[in-house]
Amino acid sequence: MVGICATVIGLVKILEERIGPSHVDEYAGLAALLFLASALASYLSMRRTTGIGLSARLERVADLCFVLGLVSLSLIAVLFAYETI
Repeated sequence: MVGICATVIGLVKILEERIGPSHVDEYAGLAALLFLASALASYLSMRRTTGIGLSARLERVADLCFVLGLVSLSLIAVLFAYETI
């Protein structure tokens, strides 16, 4: 998902010469950070062998970050398609 955000950023940078400035690349960068946080929390929850409570909290953080990243990336796509952002 971070790769998709990076692709969006690159494509928007190319298109900005024709369509003018937009904030899509900045929002996609923030979505990429959410996916990174999700991956890190998921990895740490799997590697954590002691403290079941901490592992469960990290899983919830990973799930929340991933869902927020998906929702934000979807909103970015819809708003960009309708040339709102």
